[in-house]
Parts: sequence; C-alpha cells; structure tokens
Amino acid sequence: MTSTARTGGTGTTRRRFISTLAVAAAAVPVTAACGGAAGSARRTSTLRYQGWTGQVTLPELAADLGHLGDVRLKWIGNTISGPQDVQSAATGQVDFGGAFNGAVVKLQEAGAPITAVIGYYGTDELSYNGFFVLADSPIRSPRDLIGKKVGMNTLGGHSQAVQDLYLRRNGLSGGDIAKVEALAVPPVTMEQSLRQGQLDVAALNGIFRDKAIASGGVRTLFKDLDFLGEFTAGSYVFRDDFVERNPDTVRAFTAGVARTIEWSRERPRAEVVDRMTKILRSRGRNENADALRHWKSWGVAGAGGVMTDREFDTWRAWLEDVGQIKKGEVKVADLYTNEFNPYAGGKGGR
Repeated sequence: MTSTARTGGTGTTRRRFISTLAVAAAAVPVTAACGGAAGSARRTSTLRYQGWTGQVTLPELAADLGHLGDVRLKWIGNTISGPQDVQSAATGQVDFGGAFNGAVVKLQEAGAPITAVIGYYGTDELSYNGFFVLADSPIRSPRDLIGKKVGMNTLGGHSQAVQDLYLRRNGLSGGDIAKVEALAVPPVTMEQSLRQGQLDVAALNGIFRDKAIASGGVRTLFKDLDFLGEFTAGSYVFRDDFVERNPDTVRAFTAGVARTIEWSRERPRAEVVDRMTKILRSRGRNENADALRHWKSWGVAGAGGVMTDREFDTWRAWLEDVGQIKKGEVKVADLYTNEFNPYAGGKGGR
C-alpha cells in the first residue's frame, strides 16, 4: 500500500480503503471458497500465528468453538511479547499478531503497514494489570521504586507504559524514572522470580496475577485500573496488503473472535475455563494448565471487541510526551478499523 493511502493527502485514506474492502467482503459469504485464478482469491484458508505458553488465546478458543468457519489456524511457535508478535505480523512472519495498543501506535508511526481490526484484551474489575510486591516488602510509594527491579513480560509494552504513566502522574522526574530497572521476564516464571527475590516488583495480569494472589504472600502496589479506568488495551492487527488480498478471511477472523468474546461473557466462567483447559491439554505442548483455573475475563470494554479512539489516543499522547514518536505524526483514525466487526453495526464503532 502506498504512503499516500496510509496517511491521506491527495489519495484516499487507508481507513477508507479498508472500509471499501470490508463492504465488498460483506457481499461475499464467509464460506466462499478461495479457488479461481491467482489474484482473484478473496480469502486464504489458513492463518499463521504465535501462541502463549500456558494460555489459550481468543483466536484459539474461537477456532475450537467453530466460530472461525472454514478458516484454520496454524501455530508456528510461542511468544512472550505483544510488540514482538505485531512486528512479526508486520514483517509477514505470521498473518496476524496481537499487542498492547501503544505498541501498535509506535509500530505504525515507524511506517509498518498494519491495521488493528479488533480489541482482544483490556482492563476491568476482573482483569487488570497489577504491580505486585511481597507482603513484607518495604516498597510502599512511587518513590520507593527508584533503584528497584520491576519484572514484566516485555519491554516497550503495556506494563512499561502503565508503570511510566503511574510514576509521571505521581511526580517523578524523567531522571528518577530512568533509575527504575525494567526487566523482561516470561510470565510463567514471573511469580517465582518475585518470591525468590530476583525481582522487587512483578507486573502480573490475567491468570498469572490471580494465581499469585491465590497463593498468598503478595500485595498490590498499584494497578492500571486505579488511574485509567476500564478500557480495551490491546488489539489484533493484520498487514494492509494481507487485508487487500484476503478481506473475507479478515472478516471471518474478526467476526469469529468478536463472537467468542461475547460467548465468554454469556457462559458460566467454569464452562469457559473447562473449554480452554481441554484445548491446552489436547494440543500436546507439554504445558501446565493449572493457571487457567484463575481465568475471569478478557477485560475487553467494547461489545465484540469494537474499538474506540480513546483506546489508542491515551498511548499516542504518552508516546509523544516521552519523545518516542513525533507530535502530530499519528492520526488515531488511521490506526484501526471496526469495519469488519459485526458488533459495530456497520458504522465503524464511532
């Protein structure tokens, strides 16, 4: 896709281009075949992706429930980093990736031809990003973090952004914030690293957070919900040229994940956990399913993962403030589209 199509100007905007593709895709049944001459296909039957050890992702659950129709997922390995996952999508190593929306903003500002199509995780009363210390830790205030080691699943992702916002809003200078040492630690070993004293603070969310709380001996220092409220924090992205070639596939994927978000809200928690546990045990990757017992919610704010400007604008403004992107370079409307999501009612969710 040309730079004109991405940034506007004399050509059509990328959002309008993708909207046109979505409207065209909507006219073709989701079960349409991919036969015909090369170049005329509107879908691919297989989507390559990365998983997460000890977890079941929304697309994996959607596939197991049959919500993706005839679209199949092909697992190519695991990741512990959202930014790495969307970068893999941007470079074509996988067909879609998911990450914290700040990473999506930063990658697009750097010129990556990607577009977010659906939100997949977020913050609510049941699912939030918490920063934990041991129960007897002397760390009590933001200033106590200076010189301390904070573990998080990846650098440059949700946890580091939340930590930085927390410290800035509590009056720490850039120099003081730089003295807080952020370390990348796999989620499956984060709690153990905290309890063994290798970390002073551990950023935990989802099933790993709830498992640590259930085990006792830790307390919450702060959490994103306290000062950011409820919001969708991350989204799945596709390359723009993939969307151009396979709009029906993107539509089937988005609709299937959206339906699965709502299925998870409507079903008893025990049923969702049981389903995910069976998926994890059946795939034969030598994983421990114990943490899945603590799943409570995806934390997605919008119905079916419909996205809003606010969910990207918070991080755009933060990235500008810390100097990681240039002011005015990123237009939020170019970052995402709700056009493929049936829960947007055909209005882009705006």
